[in-house]
Amino acid sequence: MRSLRRAKEFAIEKLILLSGLASILFVALIFVFLLREGVSILKSTGLLSFLGGRFWYPISSPPRLGVLPLILGSLLVTAGAVVIAVPLGIGAAFYIAEVAPKRLRSALKSCIEILAAIPSVVLGFVGITVLVPFLKHFLHLPTGLTAFAGSLMLAFMALPTIITISEDAINAVPREYKEGALALGATHWQTLRRVIIHGAWPGIIAAAMLGIGRVFGETMAVMMVTGNAAVIPHSLFEPVRTLTATIAAEMGEAAKGSPHYSALFAVGVVLFLISFAINLTADLLLNRGRKR
Repeated sequence: MRSLRRAKEFAIEKLILLSGLASILFVALIFVFLLREGVSILKSTGLLSFLGGRFWYPISSPPRLGVLPLILGSLLVTAGAVVIAVPLGIGAAFYIAEVAPKRLRSALKSCIEILAAIPSVVLGFVGITVLVPFLKHFLHLPTGLTAFAGSLMLAFMALPTIITISEDAINAVPREYKEGALALGATHWQTLRRVIIHGAWPGIIAAAMLGIGRVFGETMAVMMVTGNAAVIPHSLFEPVRTLTATIAAEMGEAAKGSPHYSALFAVGVVLFLISFAINLTADLLLNRGRKR
């Protein structure tokens, strides 16, 4: 009987190991596939010209394939979303975990889970029909299709991730820390500020980083509300185009084997590496917090 149980545990451990290795293998194969399809444009154009080029005119003669406007557009929209979503998300997580009554806490958590399940194309539709006209009239802009509209939509989409993971990090702080601080005479606010935040800080940083990764890779909502102008942005209130929107909008029109086709795969490589760096940073911060 004992040997049968050990055999089952051994089989389950190996299956889990295989699942993990398969995940790593799939990610590696995706990167190799993107690199194989996109490396030709990097050889012909040059890595610095491709990354630092100021113009994205893929169908001109000769084509001009610089992705700097696309990278800056993605970073600008993401930065705006982070400035909006991170403070709101962390504040909401603290309210749910430490302040809200139990019944209200359950209702808020259910609403956040529903929010996370809304498809991005639905949010993009709401953005283009409600948010964009509102921003145009309220801010007196020539068009509401701007990076700011994209940041607002992405902040809305990142909030569930930031709130959920931050709340888990706050709840993971040992209750003895809080009880000890209160026993020493600290107020509830002082305990939150000097004990709970300090203990949950690595998890909160990881939540923010995962939220950034979530919004950086978003496509549909951003493509619908940012105007899709492949120019270098000078402010948050101008149309921009992101890396993801470029791939989604142009891949169906690019002839296979053409420089345009290879350039879109090279854009995918850039997007992959930036997303990988963001997620790796979040993972390192999370592990650092667990070791403390």
